[in-house]
Amino acid sequence: MRKLAEVCYRRRRYIVLGWIVLLVGLFAISNAVKGEYNTKFEFPDSESRRALDLLRDRGVTERTGFGGQIVFRAEQGVADPAVRSSMDDFFAAIEGVLEGELLVSPYAPGHEYQISADGKVAYADLNFSERSNTELAADGRAVRDLWQGLTPVPGLQVELGGDIFVDQPEFSNELLGIGAAVVILLIAFGSVVAMGLPVVTALFGIGCGVAILGFMTRVFDVPDFTGAMAAMIGIGVGIDYALIVVSRYRQALRDGLTPDRAVGLAVDTAGRAVLFAGVTVVISLLGILLMNLDFMRAVAIAAVSAVAMTMLAALTLLPALLGFAGKNIDRLRVPILGSAVKDEDPARSFWFRWSRMIQARPWVALIVGVAALLLLAFPIVGLRLGFPDAGNRLESDTTRRAYDLLADGFGIGVNGPILVLVDTPGGAADQAAVQQVVDGLRQTQGVAAVAGPQVVPNANLSIVTVFPTSAFQDEETTDLVHRLRDQTIPAVKQTTGLSTIYTAGGPPGIVDFSDYMAKRLPYFMGAVLILSFILLLVVFHSVVVPVKAVLMNLLSIGAAFGVTVAVFQWGIGASLIGIKEGPVDAWVPMMLFAIVFGLSMDYEVFLLTRVREEYDRTGDNRRAVADGLAATGRVISAAAAIMVCVFASFILGADRSLKLFGFGLAAAIFIDATLVRLLLVPAAMELMGKANWWAPRWLARRLPTIRVEPAVPPATPSGVPGS
Repeated sequence: MRKLAEVCYRRRRYIVLGWIVLLVGLFAISNAVKGEYNTKFEFPDSESRRALDLLRDRGVTERTGFGGQIVFRAEQGVADPAVRSSMDDFFAAIEGVLEGELLVSPYAPGHEYQISADGKVAYADLNFSERSNTELAADGRAVRDLWQGLTPVPGLQVELGGDIFVDQPEFSNELLGIGAAVVILLIAFGSVVAMGLPVVTALFGIGCGVAILGFMTRVFDVPDFTGAMAAMIGIGVGIDYALIVVSRYRQALRDGLTPDRAVGLAVDTAGRAVLFAGVTVVISLLGILLMNLDFMRAVAIAAVSAVAMTMLAALTLLPALLGFAGKNIDRLRVPILGSAVKDEDPARSFWFRWSRMIQARPWVALIVGVAALLLLAFPIVGLRLGFPDAGNRLESDTTRRAYDLLADGFGIGVNGPILVLVDTPGGAADQAAVQQVVDGLRQTQGVAAVAGPQVVPNANLSIVTVFPTSAFQDEETTDLVHRLRDQTIPAVKQTTGLSTIYTAGGPPGIVDFSDYMAKRLPYFMGAVLILSFILLLVVFHSVVVPVKAVLMNLLSIGAAFGVTVAVFQWGIGASLIGIKEGPVDAWVPMMLFAIVFGLSMDYEVFLLTRVREEYDRTGDNRRAVADGLAATGRVISAAAAIMVCVFASFILGADRSLKLFGFGLAAAIFIDATLVRLLLVPAAMELMGKANWWAPRWLARRLPTIRVEPAVPPATPSGVPGS
């Protein structure tokens, strides 16, 4: 690591030029070869997946893609000639600009159920065939353009329902996160130069990582949110990694080292921690591949690319930039922050004094810390996976207004219909049996209404639409799906002789996805924990260190999950962030665990490497913990504050799923940087003493030597390690 730093320092002009060429080149090639983003929420065998496959096999492709609704309300009634003429023209215009779609008008024979009982609200179903995100977005814009150009009819309100019509945000959450990072770095360093280096380094790494997405679109189905996800993770870890190295460099300069030796020491110490921390994040993210989900595979690899490139930038580009900064790292100070960033003797710092206070009462700190984490984690026992519906969106969004119109006119369940697909190999001869299926569905508890059957021409299929009495995201709707699959449908199969009846549509798809995630999560989490344990064992040659790290990180993650459930599922304080209670998005626990476990391990590594460095130098565990915490506490706090701000910026957006994800990440980092680092770590390390570094001799002899911390020679009288 020291040799790498020396090369980057001496050849800094070439290194910086090389990164510029790499960034520009990657973006140029990526833009030239990239394909289209494609979001496919498909997963291995399930009933809803088999239903889609059956539709594809029978050539009913217009039923296999996204769907939407044209919802309208007229005070004079939707049957009013002027209203009907206007809506018929609108439907015809939509059919004229779209291809591969199926629009079912409420005025079509047999679809009178699409008109409310009072005759004032109606909706047209709009079904798309499978297509890329680009094509789908273009179709959505085309319909919105027609909608915005509608000639107004007095008393008529028209809204668009469905995800393809959701209003897009007008601001970038990532920019808010970067702005917050700049402010925190200024407070931490008090210097524009010192603040700018981590930001520039992170932006280079993130830029290269995001540019790689263009190549990935040629290999994988890459969801359209992948870039934002990779950028959010890259901003957090990239600035953190650079912050750690810059802080160690400044400390080395204050200890009297020359800039070249300070760069070497920073990379040889903090750089090692960055390398190892980056590897742990990569391991956590690669664990997502075990979920065997096509659409998440691309997200995981994109996040790994962002982390890997920011880590590489911190180890190569940053030493080169430090070479240009030299002793001017603290130039361009911000006067108003002078007192906030005044350098102090680590032995008199808040962190040193705090660690000594905790070490004086370790059992109290340990019990209080664990009790607080368990209390925060308690709501996780009621975790319910699912997906939110349009009722969680802002009222300014047309899809929310469409949702409200449907709920008012037909009942809340019409926003989450369940499709029952019946295979009728006998064609018309099986229609009597299909009617028995309809009768059985109507008698099922939780069913508000049943529409159909709708016979699909030339496909020997019938589609029955079931409207629940509850909302799309309600637990009662999930119960209804299970009731249909476990009770109603098996019973009608026996009485009718029909062998293939599938439930599909929104609620069944969400149930299948949630059940699959719940089943696979233990394997994913177990694999990540085992690999992280082995990596920490090899690096620190201690059994206690990895056990403690894994347990503390699990407590931290559990507490973050609990707080997230309390706010988003139970609704405690939900109004403060503009959401209403509902299930936790089924994909969130997987992503939260992967990212948070990796980032939490970052802080563990940053702290432990410095503690181990001091322990190797002095042999005094108590002093090593105090010195290590004093040396890293301020940096870790600043790094955590940056992460919290970056992730919390997503709470300001309109999308509930991103709010939930950002809130969960911010809560996890905040809890880890306070309860875990302030209480549990110093208390546990004080209680275990030298046992922190214990491992059976037979195991230690067989473990390879991979040291994160360099061999530190004994201290000179001045306290500075010798040459």
